[in-house]
Amino acid sequence: MKNEIDLSYKYCKENQILLEKDHNQLIIKYTNDTKISAISYLQKHFDLPLNLSKLPFKEFNKALSDNFTNNTSASEDLIENIDENIDLDSLVSNLPKTEDLLDDSNDAPVIRLINAILSEAIKDGASDIHIEPYEENLSIRFRVDGILKEKLNPSSRIAPLLNARIKVMSNLDIAERRIPQDGRMSLKLGEKWVDIRVSTLPSSFGERLVLRLLDKADASLDLEDLGMTSEMTKDYLQQLKSSSGIILVTGPTGSGKTTTLYSGLNFLNDQTRNILTVEDPIEYALEGVGQTQVNNKVGLSFSKGLRAILRQDPDVVMVGEIRDKETAETAIQASLTGHLVLSTIHTNDSVGAITRLIDMGVEPYLLASTLKMVIAQRLVRKLTNKNEFSGRVGIFEMIKIDSDIRNFINETIDEDKIRKVAFKKYNSLLNDGEEKVKKGITSELEIKRVLKQVD
Repeated sequence: MKNEIDLSYKYCKENQILLEKDHNQLIIKYTNDTKISAISYLQKHFDLPLNLSKLPFKEFNKALSDNFTNNTSASEDLIENIDENIDLDSLVSNLPKTEDLLDDSNDAPVIRLINAILSEAIKDGASDIHIEPYEENLSIRFRVDGILKEKLNPSSRIAPLLNARIKVMSNLDIAERRIPQDGRMSLKLGEKWVDIRVSTLPSSFGERLVLRLLDKADASLDLEDLGMTSEMTKDYLQQLKSSSGIILVTGPTGSGKTTTLYSGLNFLNDQTRNILTVEDPIEYALEGVGQTQVNNKVGLSFSKGLRAILRQDPDVVMVGEIRDKETAETAIQASLTGHLVLSTIHTNDSVGAITRLIDMGVEPYLLASTLKMVIAQRLVRKLTNKNEFSGRVGIFEMIKIDSDIRNFINETIDEDKIRKVAFKKYNSLLNDGEEKVKKGITSELEIKRVLKQVD
């Protein structure tokens, strides 16, 4: 009798059965819906003693997901099976849009490869997948905890196949290769849902693709998990309770700004307020919050979207980003008419956000009367006990707009004076990072890397 059997995820899911071997016994996990014939089928293939374990549906589904997530075939083993003679058009027309990555019933090599790449990226906790074609090879890199690392380096001949598959999954035009495209898909890996934003960009050797992975299950929107000091968290919460005013979060792309804002919205989302957002794109779906996505193709910009949602009787509005004078002035008018406005702006630090708005053409007296708080942040990798990194946490600096800073904004924008007053109470980004180094949360080199410091 055999002692090895390869059960697919599809078979196990449909038959509500899961096989595990533990030393010299066979463990079969099943539910109320499992057919006796499925158990008998497994018995015929093994000489080992049988151990039946009946599980509730929810517990069984979690065990099924965990088992196949941890045992997905490695991408490296699948690359050699790609047939360079596959006809691209016929392949694309026959590709099924499978919802569940683990339901790998179609054995087309390119489908198995892209499924394996996505599955491994999700397991690794990657935030992005970079697929970059060059003359001879295709570089596939994962960004994990902010660091890019090459995962695969197959022949560039498979690039059109992978790109076409991903475009089909994200509803992009597979025939269009000359201009950038942006798409989105929502996929399921076992019991885990993941949103994926897809961006294409023409390059010398074909299209580059970047996939941003947004894991709904792992997204923590608890303010306590951000990494702020208890004093910062307390003051952030105090400002969130304001009936009007503007709270800004600033930092470069990928610094965690959106998570900080979403954590604030999650705190406010108690069904007593009408909360509306205009975003580009919507990164996390929050039940109870009205979310609108920017669509420049039809003329729905941040400023137009903001003006529209202000006619929907909101208490709290979130604007994904303030990019221009029009959006800034609309946000200020919203604040003056009794709305709490949350937004982001791209500057290096918290003081820079104030000068950036003035440079956009915002009147200083209007800014001084509406701005409540500016938070600047970065994400740094967390140390483990073995001096390795796993996961990330924020470092922050905060400016609470008090009467002194309000006067500086009205009179003259002197960044040094504002910093001197603001950081009497709070740490700067560097100081907050140094405190986390002292506590063993991160390393000095990591702080220097993230803040771009050199000796």
